[in-house]
Amino acid sequence: MNPLAQTAMTAAEDMRRQLTAKAVEDMEFRQQLVADPKAVIEQEFGISVPDDLNVQVHESSEETLHLALPATPELSEKQLDQIAAGLSCCL
Repeated sequence: MNPLAQTAMTAAEDMRRQLTAKAVEDMEFRQQLVADPKAVIEQEFGISVPDDLNVQVHESSEETLHLALPATPELSEKQLDQIAAGLSCCL
């Protein structure tokens, strides 16, 4: 795997863990994260989420478990450029 892709995936996973931990503890934060995940990510991490990146938050329940698979390890040139420029946080 491309080292830059690995770094981006690790950073995204770290962000996911932090957001999840805070959402478990703070119901108001959780509601904001579900309603507008891009705004919350931008506020929490001080980064810009590109307009063309779709961010969805799914809440699991007793009846439904959501499993998120990571992006494929191969990144496009555009994605690599965005990561290198600090314009993309999540893949």
